[in-house]
Amino acid sequence: MLTEGPRTLTWSELYERAKRVSRALAGEGVTPGDRVAFLDRNGIEYFEVFFGCALLGAVSVAVNWRLAAAEIAAIVDDAGAPVVIYGADYAATVKEVTPLVSSVRTWVAIDRFAEWRDADGDGPADDPGYEPGPDDVVTQLYTSGTTGLPKGAMISGRNISCILTEADRVFHIGADTVSLVAMPLFHIGGTGWALCGMSHGGHSVILRDIEPVEMLGLIETHRITETFVVPAVLMFLLATPELATADVSSLRTVFYGASPISEDVLVRSINALGCDFAQVYGLTETTGAITSLMPDDHDPDGPRAGLLRSAGRPLDHVELRIVDTVSGEDLPAGEVGELWTRSEQNMLGYWNKADETASVLSSDGWFRTGDAGWIDAEGYLYLHDRIKDMVVSGGENVYPAEVENALLAHGAVADAAVIGVPDERWGETVKAIVVRSPGASDDDEALAADIIAATRTRLAHYKCPTSVDFVDALPRNPSGKVLKRELRAPYWEGIERNIH
Repeated sequence: MLTEGPRTLTWSELYERAKRVSRALAGEGVTPGDRVAFLDRNGIEYFEVFFGCALLGAVSVAVNWRLAAAEIAAIVDDAGAPVVIYGADYAATVKEVTPLVSSVRTWVAIDRFAEWRDADGDGPADDPGYEPGPDDVVTQLYTSGTTGLPKGAMISGRNISCILTEADRVFHIGADTVSLVAMPLFHIGGTGWALCGMSHGGHSVILRDIEPVEMLGLIETHRITETFVVPAVLMFLLATPELATADVSSLRTVFYGASPISEDVLVRSINALGCDFAQVYGLTETTGAITSLMPDDHDPDGPRAGLLRSAGRPLDHVELRIVDTVSGEDLPAGEVGELWTRSEQNMLGYWNKADETASVLSSDGWFRTGDAGWIDAEGYLYLHDRIKDMVVSGGENVYPAEVENALLAHGAVADAAVIGVPDERWGETVKAIVVRSPGASDDDEALAADIIAATRTRLAHYKCPTSVDFVDALPRNPSGKVLKRELRAPYWEGIERNIH
């Protein structure tokens, strides 16, 4: 079953609706390989369109509804979508987008979606009978654009088949799973997670948008057993008073990933929710999870508590390498370099971007993640940061995630990000951008000094912040990643940054 609010569809009902969507798309001239864009928050209609496209051999494109009109237009135009389905909340945005795109022939508002879908009758429709190949593109998900313009990652049937197999074999997602689909469906953590539960016949409950109190209510009402969230959602839940009285006893496993998590937030979440936790690491380009830190590795008080800082070990079919970014040579266990991965989960490439594809996908199938990390002797992966976010201070590499973890151990720090800022002596130096915890001192100078002193008890001095700025909130993309470009921009304006 698939549930959103008061609406529930059985799988047979969803199939019938998908066939009607397929018929309607064909009526609009959509053919195999065409892209069909969807612009709305999480909802049942998304899956009708997703499977309707698949039945026809078309490609669904979930568009990030948080983007500005010009950014949305760039994605729709890049995809060359002839049809766009959009929610009522985005009618004004669509008016702005319409004159900026040339590919769209048909705009379908969701408040008339059923009418459009059933224009030829609401009875059973024929399955168009398209026979897909394993390397046909099923969905095109646009990267979050933390380091530039979004790119359309082409995800194939083979890619998706891998994650569905692992959901059963490794994570035991099955027919008895009641899955909360909480993350945005334009993100692999939304669509990929939803497909894992649906493919094994479980009950999937859709959360339209992240709202902690509503999320807790759905867990209680539907007896949710599994969900996937980003660390920022766990932080929201921990700050929600209703968590103390909510019945979350049905939860078996909370999967988390997509952005760094502090040990403090993780341990508090484990204690508050009282269920198993499993970390997964992956990217849009790898169709989601390629490593996992399993529940047995989450033991904050045990002899291997240090594993909480790990992203886990690769799934059985996944290969990993740590590569020196200068020499291109593999590095030994314990040394930091760029993470490369190879498996059948790697995307086909970026749509209409051959050069960008060639820069990240080698001819023998290795994908350069752009993430810095190291692998220990037991095969556990430890991630530091994006290679481009690394701070080089006086010739020493500083990985912001390590510093952020130390900052978040301070009681006055609710959230934190670390960036490099210009420094005449060292080239660049470490700055902390901090969100205060409730009740923390409002004396900026004294609190900054205390935070810096505290990090120096945990880290080498060259890694520690030399300054602290306080903000009300950090800018994040929908997958929870902090937008470091936005934080860095004011400090580097007019300065040539050629350190890395």
